[in-house]
Amino acid sequence: MKPQLTIDSIGTIEAVNRSLARSDDVRTNIRSALETLCRDMGGSFAFFAIPDDDGSLEIAETSDLNLSDFRRLESNVNDSSFREVFETQGARRIESAPFGMTMAEIIICVPAVAGKRISGIVGLGVRSDKDLDAIEKVVKLAASMIAQTMRIEHAIRGEREKLREENLHLKQELKEKYDFTNIVGNSNPMKLVYEQVSQVAKSNATVLLRGESGTGKEMIANAIHYNSLRSKKPFIKINCAAIPETLVESELFGHEKGAFTGAERLKKGRFELADGGTLFLDEIGDLPIQTQIKLLRVLQEREFERIGGTETIKSNIRLVTATNKNLEEAISNGDFREDLYYRLNVFSIFLPPLRERKSDILLLAEHFLERYEIEHNKRIRRISTPAIDMLMSYHFPGNVRELENAIERAVLVCDSNVIHGHHLPPSLQTAEVSGTVTDLRLASAVAAFERDMIQDALKSTKGNVAQAARNLDTTQRILGYKIKRYGIDTIRFRR
Repeated sequence: MKPQLTIDSIGTIEAVNRSLARSDDVRTNIRSALETLCRDMGGSFAFFAIPDDDGSLEIAETSDLNLSDFRRLESNVNDSSFREVFETQGARRIESAPFGMTMAEIIICVPAVAGKRISGIVGLGVRSDKDLDAIEKVVKLAASMIAQTMRIEHAIRGEREKLREENLHLKQELKEKYDFTNIVGNSNPMKLVYEQVSQVAKSNATVLLRGESGTGKEMIANAIHYNSLRSKKPFIKINCAAIPETLVESELFGHEKGAFTGAERLKKGRFELADGGTLFLDEIGDLPIQTQIKLLRVLQEREFERIGGTETIKSNIRLVTATNKNLEEAISNGDFREDLYYRLNVFSIFLPPLRERKSDILLLAEHFLERYEIEHNKRIRRISTPAIDMLMSYHFPGNVRELENAIERAVLVCDSNVIHGHHLPPSLQTAEVSGTVTDLRLASAVAAFERDMIQDALKSTKGNVAQAARNLDTTQRILGYKIKRYGIDTIRFRR
C-alpha cells in the first residue's frame, strides 16, 4: 500500500511552496524551504546539492549543515551514494553513522527533477524509527518543487541575459546609427551643425534645437545623446504638441494612484524614467503656460513631485528641447515664459531648411532610395536625370521629411529599375507649388516621357548617341532628330 499524505504532510508541502515563492532570491527561498522541511519532518539537517564542473556534488543550500559537515557525511557513507542518486535519478535511503543524534540515522536522498532535467539532489537526515515511507513521499514532492523553481530561475536568467545582450546590441546599433558620419549631408550649413553637436554632446548643457518642421531635429537630438557620456542611460522622448493639455503634467512628472479620475495605478513620468539619461522635449513651444511654470521649477530645483504625491523626487537628466516656432514672438504674445526661454536657450542649434542645403538633396534621395527599395523588396538602379532635376528645382516646404516621403512613394509606384519624373508625387509637378506649368494633354505627356527616356539612355552611355540608339532599339538618325527636337544637350552627359 502506497503511503498517503496526512493533513500535516500537506501543510508541510504548502509551507514549502510558500517558501519557494517568498522573494526574488531563489537561493534564499530554497534555504527557507529546506528549513521548513527539516523542521516539520523532524529532521536533523537538510541539503540541496548540485553537480560541479568536475562532476562532483557541491552544496548549494542547507539547513543545519555546512560544507565540512556535508563532506563528513560523504565520508561516513559510500562515497558514490549521493552521486548514484543523481545519475540514476532514483531515491535512496542511505544509512549513516550517528551525526549529532543518539540513534541510527537515515538520509533520505531523492533527485530534484523537473520534466527531463535534473538540477540536483535533496537530502533529509532523520532518525531510523520515523515513518520513512511517509517522509520520503514529502521529500520527493519538495524536491520536485525545488527543481521546478530552479528550472524557472534558469529560464528567467537565460531570458534576462538574452535581453541584456539584445539591449547592448540595440544601444550599439543606435550609437552607430546616430554617429555623425552616418548622418546624411555634407553641405556647409550641415557641417556647422555637426561642429556644434560635437562641441556640446559631451557636456551636460541644455540644448535647444530650432528649425522648420521636417529638418531632422529629432535625429540631431539622438546624435547628441548617443555621443554623450549618458549614452548608456535612457533616452526618453515626448512630443508636447501630441499630448492633450490635461495630460501633459502627468506625462512629464507622473501621478500617484487615485490622484485624479482614471488614475488607477501609480505612473512614473518621463522625468523619472529618464533619470541618469537624456529627456527630449519636442515641440516645446506648444507646452501650456501652467506646465511651463512647473517645468521651470524642475529645471531650477532639479526635483519634482508626482501629481497627487508629496514625495520629492530628484531629477538627474540632461534636457534637449526642440521647436519650429518663433519663441521670441511667442514671448511677446504671452504664449511662452521669458524666464523658461532663458533656461532652455543655453546652447542653440539651428537646423537649416532643405532649400538652403540644395547640395544635400541628391545624397538624401539616394539614401532614402536605398532604404526603401530594401523595405519594399524592389530593385531600383538609379534616379533618372529629369527626376533629379525636378527634385533639385523644388523648394520642399516639408523639408527632409517631405523628400523622404516623395522617394518612398516613387519606389512604390516604380514599375522599372529607374525612377522617372512621373513616379514622383504630383505636388512636385504642379504650378502651385513648384512654379512649373504642367500640360495635361496626351501629346505633351508622351513627349515628356520620351524626353525622360532619351536622357536616361544618354546618361548610361555617357553621351554616346549611337550606343543610346541601340539601347532604345531605334536608329541613330531618329534619335538625333528627337534630341534636336527636345533641345537635349548631349555634351553634359560626356562629363
